[in-house]
Parts: sequence; C-alpha cells; structure tokens
Amino acid sequence: MAKTDPAAAQRERRKTIRWVVTVFFATIAISGAISLVSDAVMEGSNIIAAFLILLAIVFLGIVFDIIGMAVASADEKPFHSMAARKVPGAQEAIRLLRNAERVSSICNDVVGDICGVVSGSASATIAGLILSNVEVGWPRGVSLAMSALVAGLTVGGKAIGKTVAVGSCTEIVHLVGRVIHAVSGGRKKK
Repeated sequence: MAKTDPAAAQRERRKTIRWVVTVFFATIAISGAISLVSDAVMEGSNIIAAFLILLAIVFLGIVFDIIGMAVASADEKPFHSMAARKVPGAQEAIRLLRNAERVSSICNDVVGDICGVVSGSASATIAGLILSNVEVGWPRGVSLAMSALVAGLTVGGKAIGKTVAVGSCTEIVHLVGRVIHAVSGGRKKK
C-alpha cells in the first residue's frame, strides 16, 4: 500500500479551500450585479419586456447547465487530434476538459444557481407588475403561477439540455472552445 505525501495533501487542501472561497465571493458579486441590473431593467419595463428578460435569464441558466454537463461528459482524445491539426478551439477545449470539475462547478452551480435565484426574483417582480395593472380575484394565484411557470421552464429546459449535452458533448465542448478562442483573439495561453 502506497503512503500518501502529507505535504502534497496539505497543498491540495489549501488549493481546494482557496477555490471554495473564490467561488463563494465570486457568486456573491455576480449574483448581486445580475440582480441589481435585472431589477432595475424590469421595474422600468412593461410586462412583455419583463417576461422576455425572465425567459433570457432562464435560458442562460439552461445553456450554462448544458455546457457544464458536456464538459463533465466529454472525452479529451478527439481534441488532441484536432489540436495536432491546429483546429481553432481545440487547445481551449482541452483546457476545459482538464479542469472539468471547476468548469462544471462554475457553469452548473455558480451560473445555474444564480440564474435560478434571479429568475425567482424576476418572477416576483412580474407578478407585482401584473397585479398593479390587472385586477385579479386571487392575487396569490398570480405569484404561484409565475413561480410554477419558472420552475417548469427551468427544470424542463435543463432536463432536455442534459440529454443534448450528453449526446453531443464533443461538439458542445468544441463550440465553447471556439468561442473562447475567438474571444481571446486566438492567443495561446501557457
């Protein structure tokens, strides 16, 4: 039985703790910023525009859930072949896959959960807009209907997205790699 290196285990623990603390504070900052912006935009909007903003938030959560699942499911081998042929985005895809745990955590947990919280807040804002513009016999029903609609769209969309992500994981990871490559201007990272 092999002995574990206590110094390496300690470094790994520190690395994990730094990651958790970083994700914690990044989530607070991102969530606060998105909530602030969406609340400000929604309060000045009509019901249709507010509903479209809500759908965009839910869609963003679904897209990032798909990316997180694809990165967790994909195999690195096809990307080595692409990288050897200098296919744009292949190197970035390899980096994503080598950091699959963190990428999946950011996509599924950070962005996905933030979108879930913000969409809940947005649905409450829309319920308030509806109630201020329309006379409703049971006001609580509007809030319940909005919450149920958002939950249904989110869960249903993510269920479909997971099926797509697992079935097309290589294509999705490559697409994300190409986007990262294009955004970074094709610069190589060391």
